Amino acid sequence: MSRQAQPRPFEVRLGVAAEASTIAALLLEAFEPYRSAYTYDAFEYTTPTAEIIKPRFTEGPIWLAVDNDEAIGTVSVLAEDERFYIRSMAVKPSAQGRGVGQQLLDTLEQYARELGFSKLYLYTTFVLPAARPMYEKTDFM
Repeated sequence: MSRQAQPRPFEVRLGVAAEASTIAALLLEAFEPYRSAYTYDAFEYTTPTAEIIKPRFTEGPIWLAVDNDEAIGTVSVLAEDERFYIRSMAVKPSAQGRGVGQQLLDTLEQYARELGFSKLYLYTTFVLPAARPMYEKTDFM
């Protein structure tokens, strides 16, 4: 009788500014397969460099999903008035389907509630095959 392999566990933790290059590389790897669906400017905005990411640590938290010291997902948020703006969310292609994106969303939602926020919002493109179902399941639509 064959046993189906269980996905390995991963942790979600706050990132630090020294990991800006890791986050930039993760974003690029996650979005590179969809580059042709973006305009040049939109792709550059979606895949910021470490120099752009580093100051974001003063604007709001950035989380990393980590598996055996490898960053496999990330998300950051920015507080705006009475709502949280979700930005720069990505999961490495090799880690997709393991619930990484959902765990990142759950983590930031819990954080937002702890701070008293009741509204989250994001902008996304539906060229990403897993984005729409995940966001719909989480009631973003």
